[in-house]
Amino acid sequence: MALNLTAARQFHAREGHLRVPRKYVELRETQDGPTGRQGGADGGVVVKLGTWLDNVRKRAAKLPEQRRTDLDELGMRW
Repeated sequence: MALNLTAARQFHAREGHLRVPRKYVELRETQDGPTGRQGGADGGVVVKLGTWLDNVRKRAAKLPEQRRTDLDELGMRW
């Protein structure tokens, strides 16, 4: 889940918002190269950011307070 939050921060830093379409994927840059099945060809990891954010919204009541705070700081639309 930390990878998803890091990808959300990366998207927010670049775009200035967190209005991510459901089918959007973010390429998360990594120092160590690709990991797992979602490794990108250029040394990054593909994160299904739109799907993750949609799922987080649906489970908002069950999120730890710190996770809600982290996402609120990025301007999360609940």
